Formats: sequence, structure tokens, C-alpha cells
Amino acid sequence: MSFDVFGVIAPHPPIMVPEVGRERAASTSASIEAMRAAAEAVAAFDPESVVVMSPHAPALRDAFVVETSPRASGSLASFGAVNVRSDAAIDTELAAAILDEADARGLPALARAALEPLAPGELDHGVLVPMSFLDPAARRPLVVLSLSLLPLADHRSLGESVRAAAQRLDRRISFVASGDLSHRLTPDAPAGYSPRAAAFDAHVAGAVRDGDLGALERLDPELAEEAGECGLRSFVTLSGAIPGAASRLLAYEAPWGVGYLTALAAAPPTLAAVESRATSESGRKGGKPGAPEAGLPSLARRAIEAYVGDGRVLEPEAGDDPLLSRPAGAFVSLHISGQLRGCIGTICPTTEDLAHEVVRNALEAATGDPRFPPLSPEELPELEVKVDVLHTAESCTVDDLDPKRYGVIVSCGWRRGLLLPDLEGVELTEDQLAIARRKAGIADHEEVLLERFRVDRYE
Repeated sequence: MSFDVFGVIAPHPPIMVPEVGRERAASTSASIEAMRAAAEAVAAFDPESVVVMSPHAPALRDAFVVETSPRASGSLASFGAVNVRSDAAIDTELAAAILDEADARGLPALARAALEPLAPGELDHGVLVPMSFLDPAARRPLVVLSLSLLPLADHRSLGESVRAAAQRLDRRISFVASGDLSHRLTPDAPAGYSPRAAAFDAHVAGAVRDGDLGALERLDPELAEEAGECGLRSFVTLSGAIPGAASRLLAYEAPWGVGYLTALAAAPPTLAAVESRATSESGRKGGKPGAPEAGLPSLARRAIEAYVGDGRVLEPEAGDDPLLSRPAGAFVSLHISGQLRGCIGTICPTTEDLAHEVVRNALEAATGDPRFPPLSPEELPELEVKVDVLHTAESCTVDDLDPKRYGVIVSCGWRRGLLLPDLEGVELTEDQLAIARRKAGIADHEEVLLERFRVDRYE
């Protein structure tokens, strides 16, 4: 193998590990699916070693710490999952090379094995949670880095040291930047509330979407302080390990007022090659690779290709087709490599027929979903399209709901949240309601009106 670096930005809430969160893990379903996609990408890249920077590894204020013990182990027993544990070999050669390269740059960096109070050889949940997805069998040796309170520029320089060490050893590595975003997004967030917290998360997500990880180092330090984050230093270190990286945002969500972001990063040719390999190996979700679409998904795809490709708005013809010619609400969902890339829909019809409804919502999903940048022409070959046609909603009680059969609409005054049925990771009614409430900004204690609906799903 030859030198190369492939990066993952990974959240680390223990609840997203199924053995810890159990039914509550569904609240982080977007992050779970994104980490599974990241695991496929790491497997396709096939690194020789994995470097993890964890905000929860024992640390010093004024120096970086590098794990140099021959092995390290830990478990999530303190979070109620005794069986989720790891016993991993440490790549001591790479660890020593990182210390040498850091020293050459004038960075204070110490071997953890020489610092007994810092519990050498122990893995914390900032390592265990991401690696339970990325390498659950601990097949690849690790190097664990602790962050510090040194300037962000020093963290970038540490990332450069990691890159130089891997290059010197001709080592193909993955760099996992473990960390969460703001902990202060809502009044009931664990670290209190800051009205500026959402701005921090938006800046970080925007930098990742734009492929400008270098912008993270330029973030207002007061904004980061207001956010109560724990991931920025890890992410900046990643930017040093992969200068000029292309990046792909896989998921962002914020249950409990804490922001969780999952992303991939690599040199542009490496990222494209890894994503292509991972896609070809796993196949399209819900069908065989390259399976042809028909009907509504085909209409939605043709509309997106016409608009994204040459700016042309497709004018559909319903003709005598009884499906296309009737008015109905519809949702168009877009995925790439199994990960959500856009989803926009209408509960009730807003156009003269379903054909126009699908075209309208397809273009909105491709270019107007505020969670994602507009779809690019380069992404069209990998696009997966799904259309849900909604039946008329009916009033119901909690006992009438079934997440597999019925979607739900929760309403409180003008606020309204909808969740489609039969979504992966949403098994329980209480989870379905909690997600729908969160989408609408409705607190758990507020009374809501409930409606249920069925869909006809076309893939």
C-alpha cells in the first residue's frame, strides 16, 4: 500500500450505539445511518492504521498527548453496555513518528505511556463509539491523540505532523476526528442555552459542505465558546492532516440540543474513488445496482436532470394516466450511497395533478432543501430517487398509530411536523412522535393534535 489519508468526522454520543441506546437510539437515526456509510467508505479505502483524536482522551492544557502503549482497551460498561468493548493494538511506530514530526515543528507533544495519571492504555468513549461503527472487530491498529488548549493553528500543525509521519512510513491511514458540535442549541440542552449556538453549527456544517475545512480555523473563538462544543479542535487537526480536502457531509441532526455531524474528507481524487468503490460494493439501497426506475421516480429523476443539467424545467404530461392526472400530496426523497441528500414534500396537493406535484417537489428536494447545498451535475449518476404519495390524513389517537404502516402529523397551533411511515430506525410510536415534534419545534409537554396517513411508496 502507499501513503494516503482518508478522514471521517464522527459524532460520539454513546446512545447512538444500539446496545447502549436500545429503542432511544432511533433519536440519532441519521447519525447511525451516516456512520454505517462512513464504515463502508473506510472499508473501501482499507487503511493500514487509524488515527483517532478524541476530546475525551485524558489531556494536558499545554501539550498534545499521543498514546504509545502497545495495546489499549476500554468498554462502554459505564453507559450500560458491558459487551461493547475494544482491545486494539497501537501502531507504536506511527505514534513515535508523530511525536518526532511534532517536535520538528516545535509543538509540545508527549507520550501518554510516560504520564501515569493520564491512564495510558485506556480507550474513552470518544474513541469507542466511532470505532464501534468503523472497525467493530478492532482489526486495524490505532493511534489515539488527545487535544489540548493550545491555539487552533497548533492543532492544524499537529495534523500536518500526522500526515508527515504517515508519509515518512509510507503508511495508508484513516484519520477519525471524533467530536460533537454545540451542546447549547435548546433551552433544555445539557450545557444550557445560547442563542448563538445554532450559528456555530451552521458555520461548521457550511464549511464541510463547501469543502473548506480550513475555514474552521478562522471561526470566531467567542462563538465556539458560546456553543459549548467539543469537536472543533479535532476537526481542525483533520484539516491539517488532509490539506485542501474535499469533504462530504453525510448527516447533521440535533436531538437533545446537541449537534451531531458526520462527514467524509480526503483529497478530491481519493474521496471520489472511495465513494465510487463503496457504492459499487454495497449496491443501491432498495434494489440492485443500476436497477432501472419507472413511473414516479423516473419522472422525478428526469425533472432533476433537466433542471440541474441545463436549467430547464420539465413540463410533465399527465395524459390519461389515472395516477398522474389526480391531485395528491407527495414527498420526493433523494439519497446518495444510502444517505439522505434532500427530501421535500407536500401534505396536500398544491398543483393541478400528481405529475406536476412530483416535478415541483423533486426540484425543491434537489435545490431547495435547507439542510443541503443544491445538487450538482456530478452527483446525478449516483442519485437514488423515491416518491411517497400521501393518502388523505385522518384524526387519530396515539393508540391508532403504527410507525410501519402510518405516517404521522403533529400540530400545535401553527406548528406542524410530519414523519413518513416505515423509516429505518423508527420502530416505536414514541420515537416517531418525538421526531415529528422535534421537526416542528414542539416541546414534549405541549399538547398536540394527531393525524395519521398512509402512503404509496414508489422506488
